[in-house]
Amino acid sequence: QVQLEESGGGLVQPGSFLRLSCVGSGFTSENYAIGWIRQAPGKEREVVASISSADGQTYYGNSVKGRFAIDRDKSKNTFFLSMNDLKPEDTAVYYCALETAGWGPWIMASYNYDHWGQGTQVTVSS
Repeated sequence: QVQLEESGGGLVQPGSFLRLSCVGSGFTSENYAIGWIRQAPGKEREVVASISSADGQTYYGNSVKGRFAIDRDKSKNTFFLSMNDLKPEDTAVYYCALETAGWGPWIMASYNYDHWGQGTQVTVSS
């Protein structure tokens, strides 16, 4: 049974840094992608970053490119989202999610992720 558990959210001021963590377990495939997906009130879900299990390839959404970074500790099945220069528009619930079809253009769509964590709230406000 796949489990994903996020942590690290909180309330921060604009321009701040936060690092989210996601611990995964129960993965049955060696070829998958882990994505960080956010949803703000009244908005569609957005894949902000994703990383390939096979070779560490990464994807970033245009809204976060240059500010956010995704990485992993394979030995601990732990994935991270480092968020720099946070803006009020980054306010959302952030989910860690597992996609089991490997790496390809489909990782940019949130509906292709099969398993989701419970989410962690990030609020950017002065």
